[in-house]
Amino acid sequence: MDSNLALISIISYFALLFLISYLTSRKVTSDTFFTGDRQSPWFLVAFGMIGASLSGVTFISVPGEVGNSNFYYFQVVMGYTLGYFVIAKVLLPLYYRLNLISIYSFLQHRFGFWSYKTGAFFFILSRTLGSSIRVFLVAGVLQLILFDQWGIPFWVSVLITVGLIWLYTHRGGIKTVVWTDTLQTLLMLLAVLSSIYLIGKDLGIIRISELISTVANDTRSEVFNWDWRSGQNFFKQFISGAFITIVMTGLDQDMMQKNLTCRSLGDAQKNMFWFTIILVFVNLMFLALGVLLYLYAEANGVTIPTRSDDLYPFLATTEFTAFAGVIFVLGITAAAYSSADSTLTALTTSFCYDFLEIEKKYPKEKQIQVRKAVHLAFTGLMFLVILMFKWINDQSIINAVFIIAGYTYGPLLGLFAFGLFTKHDVKDKLVPYLAVAAPLITFVISKNSESLLAGYKFGFEALILNGLLMFTGLYLIRKRKL
Repeated sequence: MDSNLALISIISYFALLFLISYLTSRKVTSDTFFTGDRQSPWFLVAFGMIGASLSGVTFISVPGEVGNSNFYYFQVVMGYTLGYFVIAKVLLPLYYRLNLISIYSFLQHRFGFWSYKTGAFFFILSRTLGSSIRVFLVAGVLQLILFDQWGIPFWVSVLITVGLIWLYTHRGGIKTVVWTDTLQTLLMLLAVLSSIYLIGKDLGIIRISELISTVANDTRSEVFNWDWRSGQNFFKQFISGAFITIVMTGLDQDMMQKNLTCRSLGDAQKNMFWFTIILVFVNLMFLALGVLLYLYAEANGVTIPTRSDDLYPFLATTEFTAFAGVIFVLGITAAAYSSADSTLTALTTSFCYDFLEIEKKYPKEKQIQVRKAVHLAFTGLMFLVILMFKWINDQSIINAVFIIAGYTYGPLLGLFAFGLFTKHDVKDKLVPYLAVAAPLITFVISKNSESLLAGYKFGFEALILNGLLMFTGLYLIRKRKL
């Protein structure tokens, strides 16, 4: 793909982002950055959350992973629906009733200071790692198709990436993100739909029914795995999908901050309902694209890249038409920024409210200055973490994201579950120690499970074990009533 054409496409895209940023950051108050003045239309939040939930991981890694594990990922997606139901019916009513800005302040209401800080810390840790690896994935693609041709090193391209995110979010915050996410979701969906159409046309498949039949009849479209020992067993994947959704959306300040900008609880629940339906179909569409990519490569004698994550970018930028290449570049760029922009806003919100207590300790005129400094600091931190992943990553990104979530969100799962479903108080000062011990024990058990548990291999359900260990630990340190 011509690098100048790619550059023009990206510049045009950013012109739109900065226009949205300008329009949404006028007449902002000190609270606009954090709450969006609680005036976001629910349908806009629902559509924008698709892009934030999918990110570059789904855009690139899911289609490529079809060649390694068929449609087994859809078992996880099916579990998502149960998780979103719990969020809509249990967590959202709680957050709206308490009128929360940071959802982790619930832990202070329920248990105390140290539980609150522990929850906020694990969110910051998990989101920093998870979103950085998402941006790393997309930055690598942009490096391959654009910056390498100009001799620009990877660290410079990453610096440009995070710097641009900071520029268009540092004023309007979550209010800007709600609108930019809508644009980014639209571009991502256009990219995958155009790719499916062009591949189908190349393979001589024009009618939608023929396309569906072609994908369904391919051996790679197998959805269910019933081998109980496999890490991709249906029950493991489905249950893991439900819990992954609860922690990575319902217990995640990033995703919940968007929901909390809706005008009412009813609007937020409508958003969650329609978002769930759309997300299931979109994930199925990405999996279907994966089958078509492999069929295209086989039909045209194209050598499939060693890393499955490279398949879609390679074909889109070297084999497809110039138009398809442009759409792909816009889609992958949108995928990078739809995840990172809201993450920076959420990390800034959590740190300002959960650790700096910005509303209590700073006057209104000082709050903006403090918030901007924190926002810039997290931008720098994300830059450093992305560079770290450049040196250590050696597996499919979709798997890496869920592994990180399993170890970092587990303590949050245990804390919120214990707070919601029991009436016990706990010895608050011991909570941070439990939050460190639970992931460590999970890691040891997971690594040795095949020898300890008659060949049983842990997959994404390590998250559930982690949360259960945290829950059990909290029960052991509960305060006994006199």
